[in-house]
Amino acid sequence: MSLRESPFPNFFLEGLHAVGWGLIFPCFWFLDRLLAVCISTSLERMWRREMECYLHPLQVVFGSVLFFILFVISTPFALLGFMLWAPLQAVRRPFAYYHQEQIIPMEDRNARWEETGKVSFGFLTGNLCLLPDGVARFNNLGHTQKRAAYIGKSIVQGVTRPHIRIFVDSPSSCGTVTPSSSLIPQPPPSSYGSIDVSATNQMEDVRETDGLPKPNCNQNSNQHKHPPRTLLQDADVPMEVSSLFPSSVDVVCLQEVFDKRAAMKLTRALGPLYGHVLYDVGVYACQPAGTCSSFKFFNSGLFLASRYPVMEAEYRCFPNGRGEDALAAKGLLTVKVEIGLQKGEKKMVGYINCTHLHAPEGDGAIRFEQLNMLTKWINEFQEVTRREDEMVMFDVLCGDFNFDNCSPDDRLEQSHSVFEDYTDPCRAGAGREKPWVIGTLLEQPTLYIENMRTPDNLQRTLETEEVRKDYISPPVAVEGVPLVYPEPDQPWTGRRIDYLLYRESSVSSHRKTELEEFTYVTQLAGLTDHVPLAFRLSVSLDSQQ
Repeated sequence: MSLRESPFPNFFLEGLHAVGWGLIFPCFWFLDRLLAVCISTSLERMWRREMECYLHPLQVVFGSVLFFILFVISTPFALLGFMLWAPLQAVRRPFAYYHQEQIIPMEDRNARWEETGKVSFGFLTGNLCLLPDGVARFNNLGHTQKRAAYIGKSIVQGVTRPHIRIFVDSPSSCGTVTPSSSLIPQPPPSSYGSIDVSATNQMEDVRETDGLPKPNCNQNSNQHKHPPRTLLQDADVPMEVSSLFPSSVDVVCLQEVFDKRAAMKLTRALGPLYGHVLYDVGVYACQPAGTCSSFKFFNSGLFLASRYPVMEAEYRCFPNGRGEDALAAKGLLTVKVEIGLQKGEKKMVGYINCTHLHAPEGDGAIRFEQLNMLTKWINEFQEVTRREDEMVMFDVLCGDFNFDNCSPDDRLEQSHSVFEDYTDPCRAGAGREKPWVIGTLLEQPTLYIENMRTPDNLQRTLETEEVRKDYISPPVAVEGVPLVYPEPDQPWTGRRIDYLLYRESSVSSHRKTELEEFTYVTQLAGLTDHVPLAFRLSVSLDSQQ
């Protein structure tokens, strides 16, 4: 079944919704600018000190007065728009769908699948903190629209480069240079969404002027000098920290893409590469009793881009949110995609599940119940959508779980049965990580320190245990109990709250799933407070294997 692009059943309701939001938006924007002019990121404060700029207090005073007056003037129009907008949420489908023909080429890693007897699939997940600009600044991140545009270009730049695997046969060999380790200069990136020389110069100027950290824009040449390094060979699976996104990622799952304009910028950047995008996922306003906990000001923040056509999609909202976290419609997005390959009479399909759990520390019981709900919803969705003429090739669960596998305060969530159904490549057991694991939650006050500001610097920081412990969030202790961390002879890991899991039990029989590679990505240094994760799964098609 093909999805319609509009979340509304007809053009008339879609037009009414556009009119209502058009009346609300000026008031929303003025309030956002009022917050933004009053709150500075640590990078902006540092630059003002270096430039000896003393006009900022005047800018705050006059800017806040101006935007407050405009906010008050626009409020009556916003109320009128709200009366039109809010009732329409009852008939709105909880996501928008964007589709276009793929015009940015990406290498097909499964071109010879019939000869090799295997197919492989790449997945990426990351929390981008694309909140409205004024709210994002509470997380020490600003300039939401520019960050969204640059993040989209960065993803395209990374995943469209060639897949190169070099075998080094020498006494000093450290094994296989992994797929992200391109050791030769890359060709000029595509003009669609990639960063050419002129665009790079413009982006550097924009970021320096507007308070964004200056990136390592010439990453292809720097990659030649400092290629990503494999940290550990774990059961012949290379794990690496890479300053570029891995090549040939098939599905991108993102969280905290709350801002609608930022979501559209990501969609325009990724759409020509992936072709199928689900954005603006979630519900708004009041919902029927039992489906959501309170009035929703923000959507779920979930965002999915897939190179495979979307056959079915469903969103479910967690009904047990609490406090400020309940203002967002956090929940679960479940998607079934058609891979486009066929073996015999059966066509290949896959399932992707993306979620974002309750955030505040100390609310483990809420997250535990949300894990119960999402495992139930995933199974229900797959039962309804599975067909006899299909082969399930992958079942992936990913997202920001907001708990880790090392904090004593998260013991309840660490013991959930979801980790019995799904395989976590980083997990050695409840409360125990594998030795090579690195935390994914960065300390927000340190985002713009020299060791964190560029992809190469962040890569080196994460690779060095003694250095990274100053920049990754430490475990959370149980209240009143002293924290002893790490245990003797164990490495310092930090909080890994972003997860990429896969399940074999739902994959069609006589198929074996193996993990080819696992990647920590530093290309978004200074643009988010999380470290994106990627992995590639290889599925054997030979029953004898």
